[in-house]
Amino acid sequence: MTPTLELAFELIRRPSVTPDDEGCQALMMERLAAAGFSNEALRFGEVDNFWSRRGSEGPLVCFAGHTDVVPTGPEKNWHNPPFEPAIIDGMLHGRGAADMKGSLAAFLVATENFVKKHPDHKGSIAYLITSDEEGPAKNGTVKVVETLQARNEKIDMCIVGEPSSTSLVGDTVKNGRRGSLGCVLTVKGKQGHVAYPHLAKNPVHLAAPALAELAAEQWDQGNDFFPATSFQISNINAGTGATNVIPGDCEVVFNFRFSTEVTADILQQRSEAILDKHGFDYDIEWNLSGQPFLTDRGPLVEAAVDAIKAVTGRDTELSTAGGTSDGRFIAPTGAQVLELGPCNATIHQVNEHVSADDLNTLTTIYERMLEQLLAND
Repeated sequence: MTPTLELAFELIRRPSVTPDDEGCQALMMERLAAAGFSNEALRFGEVDNFWSRRGSEGPLVCFAGHTDVVPTGPEKNWHNPPFEPAIIDGMLHGRGAADMKGSLAAFLVATENFVKKHPDHKGSIAYLITSDEEGPAKNGTVKVVETLQARNEKIDMCIVGEPSSTSLVGDTVKNGRRGSLGCVLTVKGKQGHVAYPHLAKNPVHLAAPALAELAAEQWDQGNDFFPATSFQISNINAGTGATNVIPGDCEVVFNFRFSTEVTADILQQRSEAILDKHGFDYDIEWNLSGQPFLTDRGPLVEAAVDAIKAVTGRDTELSTAGGTSDGRFIAPTGAQVLELGPCNATIHQVNEHVSADDLNTLTTIYERMLEQLLAND
C-alpha cells in the first residue's frame, strides 16, 4: 500500500463527524512537525483547527481542508463499515474517502516528498485545517483567517482539497464559486375556518403569486465564468395539520446561488420590491453564507493546469459550478484560490468511495504544483 493510502486509512478510521476531530489533526501535525513545520492549534468554541507553516518568506502556498465528515446514515446500509476503510475492486471505501480525507492524505505525502527533495525551497508552505466545514462553519476556517489577518499573515495561493473532479481525477478544477444568499420569509395571514374564508386571510394564497414572480425573474445573464443566478425554493411550511383550518402564517425558505454580475444587496432589494408590490404583511430574514469569488489565470491556476496535464495527459476544465466551500473565506483576503481533489460522485452518500489510484495520482499532481510554484530554479 502506498504512503498516501496508508495515511488515508488512518484518517478514515477516526470517526470525526462534525465538529469532532477525533485526533486527525494531531496526526497531521505530528507528520508536519517532522517535515519542519511550526504548528499552531487554534480552538474556537467546540471546533479544533490548526495553522502550520514551513518558511517565513513569500510566496505562501497554503493547503486548506477539513477533517470533519458528515454523518454516515444507517450503517446497516453500508457494504463496509464506514469507519473501517477498505479497498474493494480498486476503490477506497469509507466516510471521508472522497470528502476529504483522501485529499488530506495526498496533501501531506506530496508535501513530505517535496520537502525531502527541496529542503531549501523558496517561499513558504502552510496548512489551514478545520473540523467545522461540514457544519455551521462559524468557528472554523473563517476564524483562522481572521486570526491570520489580525497579525498581517497573508496567504498568496491556496489549494483547497474539495472533491472537484467529475469523472476522472483532474478533469475539473474549481477556480471560483457562486455566492450563496439564503432567506426565511414569513408571510402573515389570519387563521380561520376554511368554510368562512371571508373571516380569515390565507397566507399561502397571498404568497403564491409573489413566489411565482420571484421564480420567473431573470436576475442576470451570468458571464464567461459564472452561470446565471439561480433562485430556488427549498421549503414551504404552513398550516396546523387540520384540513379545515386556514393557516395563520406561511414560512418560505429560499436560496440564491449568484454570480459576480449581482450583489447580495441587489438581490435583497429586488426581492423585497417584488414582495412589497403584492401588498401583504411579511417578515424576512436574510443570511449571506458566501460571496462569489473567482481566481483567473495566474500562477496557481497555471500550476494546476500544467501539473494535471503532465501527470494525466488530460486538459482540465475550469469551473465555478457546485456548492460553497471554505474557499469563500480565504478568497476575500486577496489570495488566489482553487479547489482540486478527487471525483465527487459519492460524496455524502452511503458507501462513499474513491479510486485508490486517483489518490496516488492526486499526490503526484500536488507535488508537481509545489515544484512549479516553490522549487528553486
